[in-house]
Amino acid sequence: MEIQIKEVSSAKDLKKFVNFQYSLYKENKFWVPPLISDELKTLKKDKNPAFDFCDAKYWLAYKDNKIVGRIAGIINKKYNEKFGQNIARFGWLDFIDDENVSAALFKTAEKWAKDNGMNYIHGPLGFTDMDGEGTLVEGFEELSTLGAIYNYPYYPSHIEKLNYIKDTDWVEFEVTMHGEIPEKIKRIAEIALKRNKLKVLQVKKAKEMLPYAREIFYVLNDAYKDLYGFVELSDKQIDMYVKQYFGFIIPEYVPVVLDENNKVAAFGIMMPSLSKALQKNKGKLFPFGFIHILKALKNNKNVDLYLTAVRPDMQDKGVNAIIIHETNKVFIKNKIHKVETNRELEENSKVQAQWRFFQNRQHKRRRCYKKQITDN
Repeated sequence: MEIQIKEVSSAKDLKKFVNFQYSLYKENKFWVPPLISDELKTLKKDKNPAFDFCDAKYWLAYKDNKIVGRIAGIINKKYNEKFGQNIARFGWLDFIDDENVSAALFKTAEKWAKDNGMNYIHGPLGFTDMDGEGTLVEGFEELSTLGAIYNYPYYPSHIEKLNYIKDTDWVEFEVTMHGEIPEKIKRIAEIALKRNKLKVLQVKKAKEMLPYAREIFYVLNDAYKDLYGFVELSDKQIDMYVKQYFGFIIPEYVPVVLDENNKVAAFGIMMPSLSKALQKNKGKLFPFGFIHILKALKNNKNVDLYLTAVRPDMQDKGVNAIIIHETNKVFIKNKIHKVETNRELEENSKVQAQWRFFQNRQHKRRRCYKKQITDN
């Protein structure tokens, strides 16, 4: 049966686009479903501020009148201007184990990119670095995490057969806690606090962190600006993320280091793992899905790390040890056993060096692929 590719052109189509993954991974015990509401907000032009500088199209693949695949094409104009490139992104990639389906999806995204003047296409990437990135190439039998892409083992071979090559890899670690803070970390943190005239923000309620929320993202922009695929978040995007996430963060899981002028020098954002809770609520908060989330936030021995950043002028001064020291105090207090680092660029030796103080295993690897689509 011929593969048909149809562009997503209505709200009904967009729901089908989002919901396809829930049928594809229905029986998979390692996939963690995202919240349907969050997916729709990200993909809607009137909801996502990234559309101020991004163009996007979505397509669904049909076989025997049944949806068998999906793909998004994205052109991040801010990224292209920043790096002087004409490159498109593909994302929200899912398909059954049929090479005709994957080939049809990529052919469609590549043609769209080429028609819009692009010379290359790479991915999986989202609109920004805050979206899921990278095809899983190792760790298919490891539980995924909130915001991370999961895919079946056949994905890499399908992509590589279409002449896509590795552009970069991210690695992820599982770190085991042992109820004590390494003495070297403690000593470096104490010295860094004193020498740089720093202090750790002390708050008890999430709303007390709001005055620092925007500044946290400004530090993120500054610290991440040279990393692969990163484009600085706009004020509109920052306001969206603050509104979306800062209402339910747990302050002790978000250590913030302030300088002598009460400006954010560094921060870490982590949360009790929501993986199993999200599997139970199947992508929906209501009518009862939020209960699983609340239980996971209150009683959990596993933690996921999401973002850590040190202001550039404070880097290489031991400030990262302060964040590690503070997080370890929280882990000991709450008897945390396992920590998921989530993705780190494989060449980011500074970040990976911090795990040497703990028992760890590199258990996942994800890849961003790239392909030239013109003769230029």
